[in-house]
Amino acid sequence: MGTMTGGQALVQTLKREGVEVIFGLPGVQMDWAFDALWEERENIKIIHTRNEQATSYMADGYARSTGKVGVCMMVPGPGLLNAMAGLSTAYASNSRVLCIAGQVATHHIGQERGALHEIKNQLETVQSVTKWAARAMNPQEVTQVVHDAFINLKTGRSRPVEIEVPQDIFAKSENVVLTEPGNVNVEKGDSSQLELAAKLLGEAKNPIIFSGGGTVANGSSGKLDELAYMLQAPTIMSPNGKGALSSRNYLAHPLIAGYDLIEGADVILAVGTRFVLPGPVSWPVSTEQKLIRIDIDPDEINRNIEPDIKIISDAASAIDDLVERVPRYNKSRSSREDEMNAVAANTSDKLSAFPILAAYSDTIRDAMPEDGILVTDMTQVGYYAYHGFPVYSPRTYITPGYQGTLGYGFATALGVKVGNPEKTVLSVAGDGGFMFGVQEMSTMVQNGINLITIIFNDGAYGNVRRTQSDMFGGRLLGSKLDNPDFTKLAESFGVVGRKADGPENLSNELKAAISANEPTIIEVPIESNPSTFAHFAPPARLMGK
Repeated sequence: MGTMTGGQALVQTLKREGVEVIFGLPGVQMDWAFDALWEERENIKIIHTRNEQATSYMADGYARSTGKVGVCMMVPGPGLLNAMAGLSTAYASNSRVLCIAGQVATHHIGQERGALHEIKNQLETVQSVTKWAARAMNPQEVTQVVHDAFINLKTGRSRPVEIEVPQDIFAKSENVVLTEPGNVNVEKGDSSQLELAAKLLGEAKNPIIFSGGGTVANGSSGKLDELAYMLQAPTIMSPNGKGALSSRNYLAHPLIAGYDLIEGADVILAVGTRFVLPGPVSWPVSTEQKLIRIDIDPDEINRNIEPDIKIISDAASAIDDLVERVPRYNKSRSSREDEMNAVAANTSDKLSAFPILAAYSDTIRDAMPEDGILVTDMTQVGYYAYHGFPVYSPRTYITPGYQGTLGYGFATALGVKVGNPEKTVLSVAGDGGFMFGVQEMSTMVQNGINLITIIFNDGAYGNVRRTQSDMFGGRLLGSKLDNPDFTKLAESFGVVGRKADGPENLSNELKAAISANEPTIIEVPIESNPSTFAHFAPPARLMGK
């Protein structure tokens, strides 16, 4: 389309792809790219952070809560390595994140001469937390690799991708023909396998559905609701899959309910899920049970356990298809509402083992609007929420997935709020995790991000301290924390600082914060609690013991 720098080629291609926000941190290798972004400042908003780690976390939160691509940008070497914590979380959680990293000048790549920010095998290194990565070696290649990145983001399993551009290529000018956004076809499953699955499900006496994060990521939750009702099938949702069915739906259940429900099932439909228990070990499937798996990733479809029917497909497309096919085989089914309510009551009994955590979780749910979004960090109330926090719609409950990234929550929630400025967004963190990203309070204030963060402060890395106390005779090492006064710390950044002792006070402070709609930290002192992981661990009979 004319002569432009590599930086301009990057920005113009991103603009064509519909990018509206970039989370980035500038530096010498990125100067020409940021100058090109300045030219498009009316069309692409730049939110710069205080650590590269936050760029990828924020991009992940933005992506998972909106369904759009989240974009982060940083210098090579230590900048990219910082961001890889967020990329690993996005990878574990099937998130559409585009990472744009700089690179040393072309004549320094692979030379190990000590160029600024140089690391060995950078492209190969980032491939451990991305599904695809590429380098552009001239301005025309810049527009092509961005195009290819978006094709990879839109096809197959949703996972981060990375592109890198050397410093001199961002600065170099040449004639560039910009690529057009690519059209992507929906990946549909094999018709014969879908028909076999529909027949099995329709004729099943007691079908059950296991739904994971892939169901939410692919926008298939609406039809999943219809399929579940059609089959009167209890639907077990993983933490990342919560919201695929509303918690008000009597067929919707958290993961722990699956421990009892799976054994009575004759046909199991696992869609968009790894279909594993914590461990991870496979859910037990007997020879009398039939397993149907729907997954867009051909490498995932046989992992952990071999299904009787495998459907490699976009989840939404496959569920839509089953909704059309199942009625031809479906038997007349009575409502299982009373039975499922009894299952839910049993789950509530299990959750009652944690009255303090339950009280805080219920307080948060009661104060939040139904469409509010909760981001849970690796903290006690967050662990309880995996099972006990009701979720009413997709993309309103966000966890770090199997990566369990301590400290991801605050920055990720900032990205969620950027993508959902009209919704209430709440971050729940522990004192240990929050301090991983405390500096991003500056980002919050500078960009007017009206996030509310609750810090549950027990003065420790709570899980570690409890384990050292319970299993190692109280020999505590590295688990005690000396914390600042979080309310005063918040105020020093220009953030509203509140404090709440107990669930009732938290309710009052949280409702006031939601009404005020301003950057807010609420500190909640809390005592150590027993392990939810130990209490909700799968029974031995399910672990092959």
